[in-house]
Amino acid sequence: MISAFQSALSGLQAFGTKLHSNANNIANSSTEKFNRTRVLLGTDQSQRVDAQVEKVLTPGTEMYTQTSKGDELVELSNVDLAHELTEMNLNKTLYKANLKTIQVTDDMLGSLLKLKA
Repeated sequence: MISAFQSALSGLQAFGTKLHSNANNIANSSTEKFNRTRVLLGTDQSQRVDAQVEKVLTPGTEMYTQTSKGDELVELSNVDLAHELTEMNLNKTLYKANLKTIQVTDDMLGSLLKLKA
């Protein structure tokens, strides 16, 4: 049962990292030259979920903007809000699933301890 706790806890941490990345990308979507981050999930040696954060270096769209020097070509962020919002919704659901796993494991462990007592 302890391994179920550890797996679900590492999943919570990983999807928490993904949600943080989504929130940061959305918050900076209007920032010029901002490069979004993405989180890649894998497993480590102990079978826990491992989250690796990396920047996506594709350039954002360029747009002419009126400045004090006249029209200037400015690179916008490379954040796609539609992608970020749908991914955030999925990450929220997966976070809740890991939380539910912890709750069920806790209930099972409690029932087992009551039987042993």
